[in-house]
Amino acid sequence: MKAARLHRYDASIPQDSLKVEEIDEPKIEGAFDVIVRIGAAGLCRTDIHVVEGQWAPIQDPGGSLLPYVLGHENSGWVEEVGSGVTHVSVGDTVICHPLMSCGLCRACRAGDDMMCENGEFPGISRDGGFADLLKTNARAVVKLDPILEPKDIAALADAGLTAYHAVRKSVPHLYAGTRAVVIGAGGLGHIGIQCLKALTPAEIIVTDPNDKALELAKEWGADQTVKVEEGYVDTVLEMTNGKGAEVVFDYVGERGAEDDAWKMTRNGGYHYVIGYGGTVEVPTIDIISTERNIIGNLVGTYNDLAELMILTAQGKVTLHTSTYPLDAVNDAIQDLNTGNLQGRGILVPDGAAS
Repeated sequence: MKAARLHRYDASIPQDSLKVEEIDEPKIEGAFDVIVRIGAAGLCRTDIHVVEGQWAPIQDPGGSLLPYVLGHENSGWVEEVGSGVTHVSVGDTVICHPLMSCGLCRACRAGDDMMCENGEFPGISRDGGFADLLKTNARAVVKLDPILEPKDIAALADAGLTAYHAVRKSVPHLYAGTRAVVIGAGGLGHIGIQCLKALTPAEIIVTDPNDKALELAKEWGADQTVKVEEGYVDTVLEMTNGKGAEVVFDYVGERGAEDDAWKMTRNGGYHYVIGYGGTVEVPTIDIISTERNIIGNLVGTYNDLAELMILTAQGKVTLHTSTYPLDAVNDAIQDLNTGNLQGRGILVPDGAAS
């Protein structure tokens, strides 16, 4: 089968980051294995960080995984199942939770799938979905409403799930009369805005440096928008009576956004860190004296993904995407890395069809 594989880590993000080549097809080996024919695979900034080598110390300290297939936002159709799989059948449309969890550890039994002690992460710790076929397990696949097409929802498997997970946790804090600030209306943020609109009555303030993104943010549910430029934090503070917002969602996590998010969080409020790449530096006395909370967000649970798929089928969450053939994976990576990609990049293998 055809697959796009990473052969070396390179912080420069070269034009030939991945090599599209022929490799062996995955095989069913265990009772709960599921092989999915990929209909679409989302391109994520985490893929950039994988290429750069940021994940290597965590997932591949010795470089033994190389070469391997990237791609952790995957959707398609069930191609083959192991003997123990009962909730999906060959031909079913599915989306894949990015983590293959064990179901037996304490975290899994508590429903915190993304904290699985024995989990594997296709596209990061093993072969992913930038290919014709993906091998995953029964616990990872969510059967979809047949009205949903893989190319329209693949990126919801991680970007959407991560954005939804953060919003889902914030619901108790965003009652009527509260405000939520969304930093970044891009690939993650535009999903977060829609989730906030669907799940909470909060007033939504969106910040972004791109005028077009801010225009689109209003269509997705933003009540007010602020362009990221000198003095924009003060503007947001004025809009919140000088106090800041009850919840600030930082979907950027670098280039100063992590500092601005803290400044825009009111006393007793919640600073949700979703994007990453930078460093949050806060004096401990500021945390103690204001009781502001910094909350990390790692993907989301299987149930989060199932709930997000319901919202999507109801038309309450839609993805803004740009589609590329699998052969153009390096073009897509460069577009993402240079900021020329609007919304989420979606890779579609040759001949992908339901």
